[in-house]
Amino acid sequence: MSKKRKSLKPAKSLRDAEEVLTSDYIAGDALDDLLSKLVRSVEVAKVSRGGLPEKIWMKKQFAIGVNDVTRVLERMPPATATNSTHSSTEAQTVSGRRRAPLVPLQAVLVAADCNPKWLTKHIPTLASTRQVPVLCIKDNKGGSVRLGHVVNIRTTLAIGVKAGDSMVNKTIDEVLDCSKQ
Repeated sequence: MSKKRKSLKPAKSLRDAEEVLTSDYIAGDALDDLLSKLVRSVEVAKVSRGGLPEKIWMKKQFAIGVNDVTRVLERMPPATATNSTHSSTEAQTVSGRRRAPLVPLQAVLVAADCNPKWLTKHIPTLASTRQVPVLCIKDNKGGSVRLGHVVNIRTTLAIGVKAGDSMVNKTIDEVLDCSKQ
């Protein structure tokens, strides 16, 4: 039995989509402004966290790390299939195990200083299928270090902001509105 070769056309279109998505990097003064706004909004939102420990509160607000961001994006339904006939309880159970309730991502922040690049290469394509905006952080000082500072860890390559009503979500909305203009 011989293996069939895969067509290169879909891979080429995904590559083109990824180049379009990652061609706009946030750097310089815009990056400093974005990260300072995020740090301030996280500090303000922490005050009103309702008695939750900081670590649990962070997990409710953010998907931290490449694996966590990828997991949340994969659990989100694709943008074209939002009108499916499956109920939410059917989507939550897989092989008898119940998953945590789905919290969609509002935006994904990805550090451009990742080495090797293939660690984060799939995130822009996956996010575009879920209609989630991606903000690529490019910094000479280390974008992963600066992203980690937002969520109080040393470094992180990706942060997904979960949708909600917190101060962090309002700050991300402002940033996304400014970037569209």
